[in-house]
Amino acid sequence: MRKIIRVGTRGSKLALAQTNWVIAKIKEKYPEITIETQIIKTKGDKILDVPLAKVGGKGLFVKEIEEALLREEIDLAVHSMKDVPTELPQGLEIAIIPKRESPFDVLIAQNGDDLSSLPKGACVGTSSLRRGAQLRAYRPDLKIENLRGNLDTRLRKLNEGLYDAIIVAEAGLIRLGINEPRVRRISPEIMLPAIGQGALAIEVRAADDELKEGLSFLHDEETAVCVAAERAFLATLEGGCQVPLAAFARIENAELSFEALIADPLGERILKEKTKGPLSQAPEIGKEMALELLGRGGREILDEVYGSAQNGR
Repeated sequence: MRKIIRVGTRGSKLALAQTNWVIAKIKEKYPEITIETQIIKTKGDKILDVPLAKVGGKGLFVKEIEEALLREEIDLAVHSMKDVPTELPQGLEIAIIPKRESPFDVLIAQNGDDLSSLPKGACVGTSSLRRGAQLRAYRPDLKIENLRGNLDTRLRKLNEGLYDAIIVAEAGLIRLGINEPRVRRISPEIMLPAIGQGALAIEVRAADDELKEGLSFLHDEETAVCVAAERAFLATLEGGCQVPLAAFARIENAELSFEALIADPLGERILKEKTKGPLSQAPEIGKEMALELLGRGGREILDEVYGSAQNGR
């Protein structure tokens, strides 16, 4: 194993917490190694006043970091898996996927309500089309407002009374050590998680066999299998952040349980399906689910959303 490893990451508190967790694990295994952290600002970090769906494009939070990897300015990158496009630049590889943290979304309401007990017409903050569509389907009476920024910013806006409640990923709260007593987990039956939510992706140059082998102790195969199914679903749909998509895989009784959805942004049409299959067929299960939902009306939803985006509506 080499003596110096250069790690690239975004500069948000959550990104640094995730990166520092990886670094601590590496140092525990290889105490003699020197690890240097390089903070890289991405396009997604610079555009803070526009909903991500309107920014468009893929790789908003990873592109500049991947470019640094290709230029050999860093040796590895730590990403949130849900930020990583399904198509990677030539020469790069997601070699290590650590054990997944909680994949679920949570509601934090000013008065500690859960989703079912929020007052009629309550204002809920989220920047996610996926969350918004499922929320509208479950509680069409709620008012949904755009909310971006890091977790501290979102919690501050909630506490300032700008929202009655906000929805965030539980994994982020856990990784930042935020003990928020008002947290109420949202059942995946009500709100399917984002593809890859709660999982990390350690990206390296594909030819860097030494580093891949040295970091293999961090890899969790069960998480990798679940993420493979979810990302195969996404890849088949060629989905970005402009369409509400969700997929959630978990292992139950040595089988892969897989659930996914395609929705329109208003939550008026939600196509949702669940299936099971062998772990060895994880990518195929994700792909078959995507094709099934496309055939059930998903293609029309995607065409409408992308058509509206192209026409500037």
